[in-house]
Amino acid sequence: MSLPAKHESPPTHLDVKAFAQAASQIAGHDLLSKYERLTQEVQGLGANNPLNWSAQGEVRVDESGAEQIWLHLTVETSLPLTCQRCLGPVDVAVTVDQSFRFVGSEEAAEEQDEESEEDVLALSQDFSLADLIEDEVLMALPVVPRHEECPVAIKLEVVDPGFETASAEKRNPFAVLAKLQGDKK
Repeated sequence: MSLPAKHESPPTHLDVKAFAQAASQIAGHDLLSKYERLTQEVQGLGANNPLNWSAQGEVRVDESGAEQIWLHLTVETSLPLTCQRCLGPVDVAVTVDQSFRFVGSEEAAEEQDEESEEDVLALSQDFSLADLIEDEVLMALPVVPRHEECPVAIKLEVVDPGFETASAEKRNPFAVLAKLQGDKK
């Protein structure tokens, strides 16, 4: 097995079948700024954060003896997000370690993906590894990003302490009206 080829950016045109049949490996690193949807997700922050990735292709034989095309992807990066507790910035480490099985068409991929434990994608000679990396990082983002322990005190009350006192001091509008009526007599 050879060492993975080093690249800066992942290929946007990869013949997955040839890549897997050659048992190829590639690896590299990129900047977050090269991924438009990730840049939008982090609101333009962390543009110079590194995104390290690697991909390995292989052909596996299934129970029936048929060859299956596989791609294993790993990605590591850190994204600056907003903590949902304190609303301050939090760097969230994101790791992707995922294998994909490729089939002949979009229809077959859709049908088999529903039934399979693994992710199933359509085979293409013009596959964008860069798009797959971005998709997988976006799906790996936490639903609620937060610090393990927020660096600032978090307000846990939803009502101002003086709210009830202020409302108790307010006069009843009907009592005011009754007093006005009493003054007319």
